[in-house]
Amino acid sequence: MAAMLQPQIILLKEGTDTSQGKAQLVSNINACTAVADVVRTTLGPRGMDKLIHDDKGNVTISNDGATIMKLLDIVHLAAKILVDIAKSQDSEVGDGTTTVVLLAGEFLKEAKPFVEDGVHPQNLIRSYRTACCLAIEKIKELAVSIEGKSLEEKKSLLAKCAATTLSSKLIGGEKDFFASMVVDAVIAIGTDDRLNMIGVKKVPGGNMRDSFLVNGVAFKKTFSYAGFEQQPKKFLSPKILLLNIDLNAEIRLSDPSQYQSIVDAEWNIIYDKLDKCVKGGAKVVLSWLAIGDLATQMWDFALILDTTFVFLSTCLYRDIFCAGRVAEEDLQRVAAASGGTIQTSVNNIIDEVLGTCEVFEERQVGNERFNIFSGCPSGRTATIVLRGGADQFIEEAERSLHDAIMIVRRALKNSTVVSGGGAIDVEISRYLRQHARTIAGKSQLFINSYAKALEVIPRQLCDNAGFDATDVLNKLRQKHALPSGEGAPYGVDINTGGIADSFANFVWEPSVVKINAINAATEAACLILSVDETVKNPKSESAQGEAAASAMAGRGHGGGFPGRGRGMRR
Repeated sequence: MAAMLQPQIILLKEGTDTSQGKAQLVSNINACTAVADVVRTTLGPRGMDKLIHDDKGNVTISNDGATIMKLLDIVHLAAKILVDIAKSQDSEVGDGTTTVVLLAGEFLKEAKPFVEDGVHPQNLIRSYRTACCLAIEKIKELAVSIEGKSLEEKKSLLAKCAATTLSSKLIGGEKDFFASMVVDAVIAIGTDDRLNMIGVKKVPGGNMRDSFLVNGVAFKKTFSYAGFEQQPKKFLSPKILLLNIDLNAEIRLSDPSQYQSIVDAEWNIIYDKLDKCVKGGAKVVLSWLAIGDLATQMWDFALILDTTFVFLSTCLYRDIFCAGRVAEEDLQRVAAASGGTIQTSVNNIIDEVLGTCEVFEERQVGNERFNIFSGCPSGRTATIVLRGGADQFIEEAERSLHDAIMIVRRALKNSTVVSGGGAIDVEISRYLRQHARTIAGKSQLFINSYAKALEVIPRQLCDNAGFDATDVLNKLRQKHALPSGEGAPYGVDINTGGIADSFANFVWEPSVVKINAINAATEAACLILSVDETVKNPKSESAQGEAAASAMAGRGHGGGFPGRGRGMRR
């Protein structure tokens, strides 16, 4: 009787949404599988592209897993984990973003029947982590080092890695052309870890083959003032002065009668600054702040590049070239390449702070003019000038080159490669199945399911290319099962629809890409399997709803006509 009279215990505020138990876990798995299905068709050389149109009207065409995941704006709490691992893979190694999402989705898909049959998630997690460690050890065992090669041999090997990455991109038709360009750019910056030392400039028009690499710095001609056409367009071994000061003079008047004397004083200040720049011996001056018309016309035959304003008048008279409003990133790259130091004053300019290059020239590229510094002594920077038709195509080409650059950098630092084309995945799957037979208990089933999930990569490569995945996978399993081990490098042959030695065909990828992908996918799957309850705070939900409502209301208060909303726009 006393038990029946006990009061009800309320832990959470009224309206709090809670989901828990097996149903919640299965729901999370289904959400993650749905996300993986979105990017599934983008995998491999024959992968399809996605066209994404956002609420701002921007259109993106891409088959890059990380880009697609970012633009999808996923709201499901568990599925967001897949977005995070795609971003992590992109920032860490640059490639394999689709692979990591597919693997995580497949691990969860294979775990789902066990969860529905009542297996405790911790048993699955334990087995998955064991299988992950075994898989990584096997990758390291199969990896082939490219260390100890000559520079030309190493460049050739790195180009193969870059070409494998680019084969699945929109510019895959010109993968050899861009692969060698990427390798040259990465080698040009040496051991510098700053990715922004490789600049990518986009110029619409022309075709992909019109793209070129500058072993130095190139950027679009900046804001120009009267007289800039009279400036010289080429210098040999010029001295370069880099400034972060305003070469204009600012004087405030309190008495209008003093106007003329103030103007004269202002001109004297400007002339003094410009004269110090000229006496410093600089022929090229880059500044992040304003210079003005006067310098542009005064330095006719000297070069001043300024990020805000250009003194063309000064340049015309003193054999100095000038251009204005150079971006800070480009200024930093010129400093790294030319050996110059950015100055905050024009006083005491000495040779040690001036940079130099073999050739400076202004060149027409498409409809744009480019200022190009080549033959820089420090040589720790490079610029890729991309050409192409549509803006969306050039944007996707830039993302593709970013992936290739990251891959080559990782291959230089972690100089081991493995066979691509699904070869390494099938070999690890075979190894794990064989290992599972030595284990007693349920773990044997769980590790077998992990091994089966790894085969999603070659299976999806076949599906995306229009081949019979079952037939190709059977051939791969038979080849990899040979006791001699000679079948280990065999993967999917995209050209014939059969199988081929991926390593002999130079379908390579850095081992760090596969290690990172398997590790991240396993951790994501284990994290999702470990969640058995979701609690949504009603306060946070109402706050989100109010924020969304206020945002929509703000859009409607444009001072326009009543009744003419976004849907009524003409």
